[in-house]
Amino acid sequence: MSFFAILFALLIEQVRPLAPGNPFHTGLRRWARWVSRNFDAGKPHHGWVAWSLATVLPSLLTLGVHWLLVWGLGWPFAVLWHVAVLYVTLGFRQFSHHFTDIRDALDEGDETQARAVLARWQQVDAADLPRSEIVRHVIEYSVLAAHRHVFGVLAWYSVLAAFGLGPTGAVFYRMSEFVSRYWKYKSNAQNQLASPALQGAAASAWMVVDWLPARLTALSFAVVGSFEEAIDGWRNYAQRFPSDNDGVILAATAGAVNVRLGGEALRASFAQAPNPGFEATADQQDSISTPGREPEVAHLRSIVGLVWRSVVMWMVLLALLTMARLLG
Repeated sequence: MSFFAILFALLIEQVRPLAPGNPFHTGLRRWARWVSRNFDAGKPHHGWVAWSLATVLPSLLTLGVHWLLVWGLGWPFAVLWHVAVLYVTLGFRQFSHHFTDIRDALDEGDETQARAVLARWQQVDAADLPRSEIVRHVIEYSVLAAHRHVFGVLAWYSVLAAFGLGPTGAVFYRMSEFVSRYWKYKSNAQNQLASPALQGAAASAWMVVDWLPARLTALSFAVVGSFEEAIDGWRNYAQRFPSDNDGVILAATAGAVNVRLGGEALRASFAQAPNPGFEATADQQDSISTPGREPEVAHLRSIVGLVWRSVVMWMVLLALLTMARLLG
């Protein structure tokens, strides 16, 4: 059932993607705001209570609907529920339009437009970025977005669905990622939405939730890309990025397509969200980059191929597991 649910959700999302400001994502933002206003009292245990309510409760509701449909109406209706949940939580079209707009602008030589789209997408100052740094930013942001919107969701959904928990994993993973990002962003913008305790709980939980999916994504990129270079990058250069999980993915990506990531492109990350355990001065930026060629527009096409080959590999594996289960 998982294979068919994922396949139909991806096909529907390609034909009719969710529009910006759709009611589902609007509802999630309101839910996160309501939880932080009513349960965030500034203490560490309050932060964990608020995080649990924001992530676990929607997951349990998703599981409850799944079981009701399975025992009440039958598997066909449960499959439809899986497809609906995956349609909301899974998909490239939730971020790929930014990637496409920047790539098209660079193909046309309009670097000003590319910088404007990049700044609007990631809320960073891209006014002074040279062409190679625009490409490097786009590669890093796009690969991480593909992981969080596609591969991470696939990993959690597939594992929990195999244990009879329906689409719970997809909701739990996306909610964990969303609240860690949303509470941090809104607090930076308004200085009062989420306490440091709540932000810390969400960030810590997200590191744990994303630990295994990040490594599965990196392994996927290695298998469908340049395997030895990707594994070498994973082992030797992942620690050069601010976040451990993101570093594994980006280092493997750099090796898989032979592109230099990190370095100068990290300055915006340090400026927006400094990591106390990882700081770099301006003259250290080149030394913390991964090996590889300087980013070029052609690398964007390589990244698209890498991601889609990984999706195909996931789908083939799920298809084989589904066939083995049906025949067994």
